[in-house]
Amino acid sequence: MSVPDYMQCAEDHQTLLVVVQPVGIVSEENFFRIYKRICSVSQISVRDSQRVLYIRYRHHYPPENNEWGDFQTHRKVVGLITITDCFSAKDWPQTFEKFHVQKEIYGSTLYDSRLFVFGLQGEIVEQPRTDVAFYPNYEDCQTVEKRIEDFIESLFIVLESKRLDRATDKSGDKIPLLCVPFEKKDFVGLDTDSRHYKKRCQGRMRKHVGDLCLQAGMLQDSLVHYHMSVELLRSVNDFLWLGAALEGLCSASVIYHYPGGTGGKSGARRFQGSALPAEAANRHRPGAQEVLIDPGALTTNGINPDTSTEIGRAKNCLSPEDIIDKYKEAISYYSKYKNAGVIELEACIKAVRVLAIQKRSMEASEFLQNAVYINLRQLSEEEKIQRYSVLSELYELIGFHRKSAFFKRVAAMQCVAPSIAEPGWRACYKLLLETLPGYSLSLDPKDFSRGTHRGWAAVQMRLLHELVYASRRMGNPALSVRHLSFLLQTMLDFLSDQEKKDVTQSLENYTSKCPGTMEPIALPGGLTLPPVPFTKLPIVRHVKLLNLPASLRPHKMKSLLGQNVSTKSPFIYSPIIAHNRGEERNKKIDFQWVQGDVCEVQLMVYNPMPFELRVENMGLLTSGVEFESLPAALSLPAESGLYPVTLVGVPQTTGTITVNGYHTTVFGVFSDCLLDNLPGIKTSGSTVEVIPALPRLQISTSLPRSAHSLQPSSGDEISTNVSVQLYNGESQQLIIKLENIGMEPLEKLEVTSKVLTTKEKLYGDFLSWKLEEILAQFPLQPGKVATFTVNIKVKLDFSCQENLLQDLSDDGISVSGFPLSSPFRQVVRPRVEGKPVNPPESNKAGDYSHVKTLEAILNFKYSGGPGHTEGYYRNLSLGLHVEVEPSVFFTRVSTLPATSTRQCHLLLDVFNSTEHELTISTRSSEALILHAGECQRMAIQVDKFNFESFPESPGEKGQFANPKQLEEERREARGLEIHSKLGICWRIPSLKRSGEASVEGLLNQLVLEHLQLAPLQWDVLVDGQPCDCESAAACQVGDPVRLEVRLTNRSPRSVGPFALTVVPFQDHQNGVHNYDLHDTISFVGSSTFYLDAVQPSGQSACLGALLFLYTGDFFLHIRFHEDSTSKELPPSWFCLPSVHVRALEAQA
Repeated sequence: MSVPDYMQCAEDHQTLLVVVQPVGIVSEENFFRIYKRICSVSQISVRDSQRVLYIRYRHHYPPENNEWGDFQTHRKVVGLITITDCFSAKDWPQTFEKFHVQKEIYGSTLYDSRLFVFGLQGEIVEQPRTDVAFYPNYEDCQTVEKRIEDFIESLFIVLESKRLDRATDKSGDKIPLLCVPFEKKDFVGLDTDSRHYKKRCQGRMRKHVGDLCLQAGMLQDSLVHYHMSVELLRSVNDFLWLGAALEGLCSASVIYHYPGGTGGKSGARRFQGSALPAEAANRHRPGAQEVLIDPGALTTNGINPDTSTEIGRAKNCLSPEDIIDKYKEAISYYSKYKNAGVIELEACIKAVRVLAIQKRSMEASEFLQNAVYINLRQLSEEEKIQRYSVLSELYELIGFHRKSAFFKRVAAMQCVAPSIAEPGWRACYKLLLETLPGYSLSLDPKDFSRGTHRGWAAVQMRLLHELVYASRRMGNPALSVRHLSFLLQTMLDFLSDQEKKDVTQSLENYTSKCPGTMEPIALPGGLTLPPVPFTKLPIVRHVKLLNLPASLRPHKMKSLLGQNVSTKSPFIYSPIIAHNRGEERNKKIDFQWVQGDVCEVQLMVYNPMPFELRVENMGLLTSGVEFESLPAALSLPAESGLYPVTLVGVPQTTGTITVNGYHTTVFGVFSDCLLDNLPGIKTSGSTVEVIPALPRLQISTSLPRSAHSLQPSSGDEISTNVSVQLYNGESQQLIIKLENIGMEPLEKLEVTSKVLTTKEKLYGDFLSWKLEEILAQFPLQPGKVATFTVNIKVKLDFSCQENLLQDLSDDGISVSGFPLSSPFRQVVRPRVEGKPVNPPESNKAGDYSHVKTLEAILNFKYSGGPGHTEGYYRNLSLGLHVEVEPSVFFTRVSTLPATSTRQCHLLLDVFNSTEHELTISTRSSEALILHAGECQRMAIQVDKFNFESFPESPGEKGQFANPKQLEEERREARGLEIHSKLGICWRIPSLKRSGEASVEGLLNQLVLEHLQLAPLQWDVLVDGQPCDCESAAACQVGDPVRLEVRLTNRSPRSVGPFALTVVPFQDHQNGVHNYDLHDTISFVGSSTFYLDAVQPSGQSACLGALLFLYTGDFFLHIRFHEDSTSKELPPSWFCLPSVHVRALEAQA
């Protein structure tokens, strides 16, 4: 016996072997169609009996194996069914002759045979025959199964007769000696009458009868015969047949204990009925087709191992433990005979199947290990493949997965052995795929991203390389690319630097012919290879969705409830809603993107390769809204460490967008890498809202860009910074061009400003503009430009800057610009003889420059398009950096009374702090030239101011205004009024620059009082002529002079009554005043005048007369009587003009 049957199982001992073969030319499809129907009749119940007959069909069976039929009857071909096509009567004799030739091959063992003829019609068909069945075609053959049943009954009749013949042999009869083929020559010349020979014959015949009983469905009888045979054969040391008897005993016991069978689907015949597995038709075909065994055929489902309650019913039945012991004994006897290698191998396989049911894996592995070392004849390559495949399946059956994978891989390599003329690369590839689970290898890359690596990486890499090579030899480059990509992705950590270079070079060679895609690859066996994204080339550690630049970020217009509160709920705050959406809140980002604007996602990537990694076509994968990804290409240096990469795209519609991952093209392989599949990645969220489109403004100015970047405390970002240098008091226009570079019209614009510098006191409006001129150009269409003018005017107070005034004091110039005790008092500071060698640190800070800095932000709030409809706007900020140099400033200010009580002289010491010659002028005076660093005094005659008529400042209207603040605001308002009336301007001719010189910060309370017009206006008239002038009033000696005092009340309150006394005196111009003029001047009436109370805006007057007795210059001093009324009012309210009267000789 030379060809082993690797599908053998213990219950096959009870089957009858029937061979089904075609005769002549029959198509494979038609043959197997009938073969499947024949195989469906695998068991029938014997009439008038409880016995069941089991049939085992084969479409190919070596004739030499049939010679072992006496040794084990289930190996004997007892039935032959032939199938043929015959379409004419003249071909019938030849066809029938072929049928007889086929019978002669198995003729010595056949019980019966049948011929199925398809296509023949006529007289021949009408002749009744038992061994031939005619059918018109392969479709019209409904009686096939019935004829097979009749055929099996005929086989049973022959079997039963043979069993009875053998069982009823008398002891005195001559019992023939049953032999195996290789024994026949050994028994020539033996003494057939010896007792030893007779026992051998009896033992072998008992064993043969046991086989027939088992086939005939008489299990108990077979057990009895097997036991008797064992005793007889053991006594004569007939080891080969003793092993067969023990194996038969084991088979009968297995059939009893495990009625469901040990061979899986093929062995569970008792419960199959007429069902037949679809693959049974191909299972026993010769060659490589029989190599691949269905793993499901080796399962133990439906087996009940606990049969201890039934053991007592068959006292001759072996226990499950004894079955294995007897198998071991039988195999040990087989091993003594070189020609029984096939029998020994099949016995090992049967024992393994039983042990698999008993779940005794270690003992099963011993049987399999023995099977591996059984030396058969020189096997063909196909038989080697079949042997290794079956060993693999059996190891899988007992749970030895890695061992199973090892033999499966050996079988795969055998398919492409050098000795094979046409290597079977497809069979090799299919077997290699089946080895993957045994090596803990999955073709799904997701299985390698969870936890630690399982299995031996070196073996796995070797196997993957073999898959790549096999798929390439199959002519499937896409498959090679997929496996090589999988190798690089999953085994990257185990590859050496040189291996990484070799694998990537091979991959680039493959992808140059067939680029790698993300499409699943379907294999012929139904297996699908999932795509392999390169999530490690490069490795991504962090993903962050970036907010738009500050100038492009959208803002929601605030409503009464606030932008974050839903108006659908009656509650201001709903914590239930907020907490129920915890997961969404963790992923949702609190800023928005804008439709049509470029959005950015930052990735921190790492190149693990020892060479430069070129990544092409890298872009974003999104869902939710239509998104145009703008791919990027990058080159990462070898082992770069974390490297920032920014991917951009443009959302085309509105809604919620989710960044699911990114796509790349590396080494010619296109990959879609999802964030959910990236291990250890950090992200602050991947979902963001896209709002409707808004216009985009680009700003340009007439001023140069600034190197100073403003840092506002509010955290706002400044998009553009400009700078300008101005002298104090100088003005300049800032021309701003606003260009709509977006796709939506600009419909709304608001401009506000904010001064960041707080330590410097600003006077007047620093920035001013008129918005009407730009709003007239709206709506501003895309691509259009609008012009906007901002006036910059700087007015700072440099007068109190100590380090700037230090040089002035060194030269003895008065710097008493600080509050003066009296407007008539001048304080001259002594000259400092020497400057200190090491000045204080406070002075050092100001020695470098006297420049002051002003910083402000112009904020443009604009909107338009669909975004404006939804209540969104944008902010564009312009930073303004102004460096202010001192121009002219006043070191001292004081006042002198003028000849008129309604005027006074303002004295200003003005200092030119520039390096250029300048001129300074007012509205009422000529220009004064000041050289660089020169200080001069200028006097300005000004009309006094009626401060009470000034409008109320905003602070005065406040109900809870601070008194100190109110006083400060009043002072600023008065200073602004004085500055506007003075109109002091400076001009630098060489630079053609000019500006204003402000005195707003210098005017202290005392100076303001002198500049203020008293609310009580006093007018003195001499002979009806006002005397508030420098010229003296003339009169004649001896003539009475009429004196009138008028009071006009301009205050908001009633004043008076008042009493005034006129005191005449003479000024000798030497500091001596002579008041003793009783003999010189005489009053006509009383020298005291009385004024009644005067209502607001009212007027009152009093009259008197004087008589001058001598000529000369006389002065009249009008005094007020101090009483409670006059004490309530400030002294400045009682400022009467001095009266100068010149008495002349009377004319004749």
